[in-house]
Amino acid sequence: MKRNLLTALCWISALCLTAQTTIPYSDFDSWTERLIKESGLIGGQTRSVYVVGPQEVIPADKLAPYRYGEKTVWTSSNVYAKVAGIVKASNTVGPEKRGNGFCARLDTKLQHVKVLGMINVSVLVSGSIFTGETIEPIKSSDDPYCNLSFGSPFTGRPKALVIDYKCTISPNNYVMRYPGIGSKRIDGKQDKAEIWVYLQKRWEDAEGRIHALRVGTMRMQLDHTIAQWQNNQHLPIHYGDISKTSYYKDFMRLNGPYRARNSKGKIVPIEEEGWADADETPTHIIVMLTAGNHGAFIGTVGNSLWVDNVSFEY
Repeated sequence: MKRNLLTALCWISALCLTAQTTIPYSDFDSWTERLIKESGLIGGQTRSVYVVGPQEVIPADKLAPYRYGEKTVWTSSNVYAKVAGIVKASNTVGPEKRGNGFCARLDTKLQHVKVLGMINVSVLVSGSIFTGETIEPIKSSDDPYCNLSFGSPFTGRPKALVIDYKCTISPNNYVMRYPGIGSKRIDGKQDKAEIWVYLQKRWEDAEGRIHALRVGTMRMQLDHTIAQWQNNQHLPIHYGDISKTSYYKDFMRLNGPYRARNSKGKIVPIEEEGWADADETPTHIIVMLTAGNHGAFIGTVGNSLWVDNVSFEY
């Protein structure tokens, strides 16, 4: 309850009556740097893991699960993992200098963990930032969404997402899958960066299942390198049932692999049951910025997305 209240207050404080409204920490000039010392069995290095949030440094001797919902509306693909007692850090999102401030850089990387006779895994991670929270520590790669809660409380009806971006995208017509053990080449697919917003009206039933209607949709895929910054881009949000419009693409369909924490503290699927009326008021928002569009463990190493100055137009 405390987490949800603080998250809601964070959004309310941001939603002043202006023509363009920012999301907390969305200028990407403020970051928390977590110093995480990995287990000696895998080298014992101290690595920086970044959070889009308050400006602070958390030293390695203060290692603890980060309480995302209490400090920021953003989480990311960066994780603190503890698998079979072995501590491992993964960082695919971080700050990069831009002008007098910073932007966010999101990279697709291959993460290796090798301990002779015990563990030998390779996991592909697409750099991603999204509104929501990660429940730490990550204890397994078997179910990549079991520790992720997508979305934050939100009741606004913005006209568009406003953002600066650029990207590096491989032209390969194949992607690789690295789920931990082994790998697989998947032909006929290209890894694309994505920027998207889903507005949802959610409710929870007596069994703790989370249901939703899709209120608003904005989803854009980037399939080629854009070397120069595209500044102040206004990406319209479309309301109601868009499935019969020229704007609609199959990747905008209902019911992705997204989950959320219910009132009982359990991570459960978000069951999108249909499209809301065009004038409906949402209860939650998912903003996703990602270097890859194929979900967990699938993508192209080297793809990158840079983003800055995220806000809403009303």
